[in-house]
Amino acid sequence: MALDYEESKKKIVEGLQKKQKTKSKFYFNDLAKILDAKPREAKKIVNQLIQEGVLEYWSSGSTSMYGLPGTGKQRGAEHE
Repeated sequence: MALDYEESKKKIVEGLQKKQKTKSKFYFNDLAKILDAKPREAKKIVNQLIQEGVLEYWSSGSTSMYGLPGTGKQRGAEHE
């Protein structure tokens, strides 16, 4: 069963906003769990959200994480 994009977008944004006080970046598995979807289906939705600017991708080189744009403690130092 294919995921509805708009419904998935709403779930992700609401889910991340609820957890924003404790975390600003999330692993892919966290996003897949919010969507209650298999990794392949979730990856398509997450990639589309990144392309639209709804989510941003962050990588330390060894860890890949996702978050809402403009959030996180490192935000100010990312371009130094």
